Amino acid sequence: MAADIRATTMPSAILLALSLSLLVVAARSDTAAAAAAPVTPSTACNGTTDPSFCRTVLPSNGTSNLYTYGRFSVARSLANANRFLGLVNRYLARGGLSPGAVAALQDCQLLSGLNIDFLSAAGATLNTSANSTLLDPQAEDVQTLLSAILTNQQTCADGLQAAAAAAWSVRDGLAVPMANSTKFYSVALSLFTRAWVPATKRSSRGSSAANKPPHHGHGRGLFDATDDEMVRRMALEGAAAAVPVVGEVTVDQSGAGNYTTVGDAVAAAPSNLAGSGGYFVIRVAPGVYEENVVVPKNKKYVMMIGDGIGQSIITGNRSVVDGWTTFNSATFAVLGTGFVAVNMTFRNTAGPAKHQAVALRSGADLSTFYRCSFEAYQDTLYTHSLRQFYRACEIYGTVDYVFGNAAVVFQGCSLYSRLPMRGQSNTVTAQGRNDPNQNTGTTLQGCVVAAAPDLAANAAFPVATYLGRPWKLYSRTVIMQSEVDAAVDPAGWMPWVGDFALATLFYAEYNNTGPGADTSRRVAWPGFHVLGSAADAGNFTVGNMVLGDFWLPQTGVPFTSGLN
Repeated sequence: MAADIRATTMPSAILLALSLSLLVVAARSDTAAAAAAPVTPSTACNGTTDPSFCRTVLPSNGTSNLYTYGRFSVARSLANANRFLGLVNRYLARGGLSPGAVAALQDCQLLSGLNIDFLSAAGATLNTSANSTLLDPQAEDVQTLLSAILTNQQTCADGLQAAAAAAWSVRDGLAVPMANSTKFYSVALSLFTRAWVPATKRSSRGSSAANKPPHHGHGRGLFDATDDEMVRRMALEGAAAAVPVVGEVTVDQSGAGNYTTVGDAVAAAPSNLAGSGGYFVIRVAPGVYEENVVVPKNKKYVMMIGDGIGQSIITGNRSVVDGWTTFNSATFAVLGTGFVAVNMTFRNTAGPAKHQAVALRSGADLSTFYRCSFEAYQDTLYTHSLRQFYRACEIYGTVDYVFGNAAVVFQGCSLYSRLPMRGQSNTVTAQGRNDPNQNTGTTLQGCVVAAAPDLAANAAFPVATYLGRPWKLYSRTVIMQSEVDAAVDPAGWMPWVGDFALATLFYAEYNNTGPGADTSRRVAWPGFHVLGSAADAGNFTVGNMVLGDFWLPQTGVPFTSGLN
């Protein structure tokens, strides 16, 4: 009987696959045809986030197509980014600024330099491609870079705003140039999205439309490894058994390794490795490493392997109360593309009274964290920008303890809400999408959302815990196929202030279990949804949200591409 069923259903499956492929091709063809049609600059600007400003950017006469306008806007944005960096440098060169102002400007300096890199890369891709040949992952790569540019600019603005008391003159002097830069970058992202991203894909992440069916496949890395097999290979057989390796060093506080600090090992990594060549592996022996570490943008494809959660620990105690910006309070910060961490603990011990105090910040594209823990209180894990994946990790915190504006998927992770200060509520996520065309958002899939032991044992004062709150206007978070415990308030989600973002955010839940998963008493915001189909939920999986099938296999880290 089974053979007969296969024989009769196989042609239907093939026809369905062919039909779906044709629909995708047709959608791209329709988008390409519309983008290639000549239009006036004014018409081209009508669909952008700021049509009036857009008309001041594009040439005022003649007609062209969306492809040309898109390339032109990226070039203008690059020129603007260079001007803005020059202005930041001039402020820093003046001297006499308060430490708070200097710290915020230094963040802006770093972020503006990254924007120049990203715009240069985006422009190079667009200028060397024919009008309609940007397909996945190329179109997604450019949209990711343009999304990150807006995030970087917002982070610069947030830092200056937070340092306002110490930086009034600086903030006011940069206010107009910063606002104009944001408008430039938003217009460029708008025009790129209209020209190169199919309309079906634009609507799929945040509405009931879906651009392709849910994928239920399971990626298992290079060697079809399960989680346990992967750990065994890395621990017992060496990293080369799991992934290609171009070099390997050991960090050991006893002096038995190549280096005694993690920072020195990172500095020794080759610069600008290509992902196709393999990883530079840093093994971190058991110990507590008290240092603040940065993996800079030129240290690409670094893989850091510890001895396990609670064994190889990198710890610091920087906080906003002690004068650091949130961005630069991170104990561990990574910018280098392709970073992988396995079996590590990243910790910030500043404590709840010091408010924002980040354990780890990632602004590294294609970064992966496997069997790691992140421990702090407010703002524990800063998933700042670009594309990220977390598998079988543990995150501990209180207020907004997973926050940022990356395109990020947490899979099989445990998120533990700790006991906050009296009068505080716990919020698991605070997603920071601030433009409707950004391809960013946070997905929790197959995770556990629970109370940490100190919160579970608390009887001193009531503590409400929420799945998230909207940090920015277009905040986007999806919790699916996860276990939610009773610590989560029946309302599920918490407003930021008043009705801010309640109609523009996209918060969704799908097929969750546990006593806190009941959606019957959830918030009634326009932007909150209980997803009703696998097709809708499929848009927020690894395969769709971060295009993980294109880059996760080379990490060797197990992953599920679609729904469980």
